[in-house]
Order: sequence, then structure tokens, then C-alpha cells
Amino acid sequence: MPATAENSIVGLPVEVIQIDRELKKLWASGEGVMTRASLINFAVYSEAADSLGKNTAIISQLTENHACRAIVIAADPAARENGIEAWISAHCHVTRAGRKQVCSEQVSFSVRGEHCALLPNIVFAHLDSDLPLYLWWQEEFRPPLDPQLWAWVDRVIYDSQTWRNFDEQMKLVETAQEEARQRIVLSDLNWIRLVHLRLALARFFDHPITHRHLKEFRRVEIVHAPGFHSTALLLVGWLAGQLHWDIAGDDSPTLWISADNRSREIEVRLREEKGEPISACKVTTDSAEFRIEHKPGADLLDVHFGRVQGRKMQQLLPAGKNTVVELLREELMRGGPHRVYLRAVSKVRELM
Repeated sequence: MPATAENSIVGLPVEVIQIDRELKKLWASGEGVMTRASLINFAVYSEAADSLGKNTAIISQLTENHACRAIVIAADPAARENGIEAWISAHCHVTRAGRKQVCSEQVSFSVRGEHCALLPNIVFAHLDSDLPLYLWWQEEFRPPLDPQLWAWVDRVIYDSQTWRNFDEQMKLVETAQEEARQRIVLSDLNWIRLVHLRLALARFFDHPITHRHLKEFRRVEIVHAPGFHSTALLLVGWLAGQLHWDIAGDDSPTLWISADNRSREIEVRLREEKGEPISACKVTTDSAEFRIEHKPGADLLDVHFGRVQGRKMQQLLPAGKNTVVELLREELMRGGPHRVYLRAVSKVRELM
């Protein structure tokens, strides 16, 4: 393949069978200046035509805080000609002491035609020892899933916001979990978009004196951007899962939720409006209003609390950013099986 601007960004072209030898030469050339670091294997799979360059830029930013062996794969299953090409590179960042460069290595592949079936072999052959494998899958999942691949994955990262059929995709992800004997942690970037909003909502009820309001919810209003309806539903699912609500009705702008053993109904209204993925969330109780607003492009959330007849308070809290790099950074900082996410999904799955 002729050299292109994208390929030059990806790194040094190498023969697939010579990757290990060329990596050793790469580190030898930087001995004394470059220190190799790796905490995880981070594999990225995409079928987008321009994905190699874009994903290399993302990996470069991620490795500032998360050292890894990156395996970046650009696949074209529909290509008429079969082929595999490879590149190696290192992402280096100067330490705070300003002396050595701490570097993460990247191995990149362009795979075409029937050779795309070799994906498990490509990944396994280039894992860094026994470090955990995180797989960021940028496409929709398609059956059948290769059990050879999923048996090795510790964490699969995806973005359900782009899914056309949530239930169908979740079934495939659950199949992958079964292949791995439930070892795979499911990491949804659509869920990570809600981290700071969920933290802000939860802080309203940190103090025991506010707990009574949890039993007085009457209305929840959520404003979401076009294309982020599923994000809003995940927020509803989180509230329902944590507060033991039962959701009734279909996927309409207004949902009715049963609480306290069906003795109380809560109205949940979803509204679409240009802005941040979730630009507002307001909870109304018998005696108070809790409101969070995220203005377009703002780094902070406007958080408001007010009693119907009484004092009112306002503060600012971190909002996070809806960029791929920031969402991945948030996810890579978090461990555990994400049980709260799974509980939220179970509450709203039929509505997604």
C-alpha cells in the first residue's frame, strides 16, 4: 500500500512476522531516554475507513494517564482483496520530573477481506504478557460472536448511544459474557456520560435529613439532545434501580412509575432539545424542587435546590465533557463489574 498521511501518523510500517523484533529495536534505540510502561492491553476495533489515524490520536492522549500496549485494528470485511498490513509506534510523555519519557507502544493493523476472520489470532499474538485485555468495540456487534476472542476479554467498551436496536445488541453482549463465563465487565460510554450528573443528583440526598424527599418524588423532567434519548432512559433506569421503582407504560415522552409497592405514582417526562446530551434534570417533590442544568459547552453544572416555601441554594459542580477521550478516561479510572449499570439497564431495557 502506498504511504499516505494517515499511515505516516500510525507509525513505522513493518512485516507482521517481524513485529516483536522491530519493537525490541524501537526500545533499544531509546534506551536511557525512553521507559516502556504498560498496565493493560487496550485493543481497538473499527471498520471506519479513516479509523487508524483517529484512533492513534485518541491512544496518544489516553496514554498520558493510562499506560498500555495498544492494538489498533482497522478492518474492511467487504474488501475484494485479502491483506494485512502492520505498523508500530510509541506514545511518549515526559514525566513530571522532566527527565525520562514514559512510553506506551502501539501495534496497528489494516485487515481486509477474509483475513478479518483472523482477528482473534491478531489480538492474541500481540498481547503484553498476562495483563488484562480491554477491548473497545466501535462497531455494532454481529452474530456469530467468536468465542475464541471473547474468552480472553476482561472488559468490553462500547457506546450504546449509537445502537439501532438496544435489546438485540445487549443480547449479543450477554452472549459474549457467557462465552467468557461471566468474566467480561460491560463498559458503556453512554452510561459514563451520566457520571457527573448522577453524582450531582446523589449529592442532594447525602445528608440523612434529606432522605425523606426520596419518598416524596412526584415528577422527574429530563431534557436531552437529539440522538440521546437512550442516555435519558439510562438516567431513568438508574433512578428506578436505586429507588426500587417499577416502570409502567411504553416508550413515550411521559412514563409512569410505581413506587412504594404501587401506592404512589411518579410522572417522568422526557423532552428533546438542542444542547448537551442531558442538559437538564428536575425532580419535584411534595415540598421541594431539585434541579440540575448543563449549559452548552459549560465545564460546570448549575445545581439548584429550593423548598416550596423556604430557603433556596445554588452551587456549581463538575460537568465532565462529552468527548471520546474524556469518556474513556472516566471509564479507565473505574473498576468493578458495573452492577448499578446492569440494574439500570434491566429497568428500561424494553423501552430502549
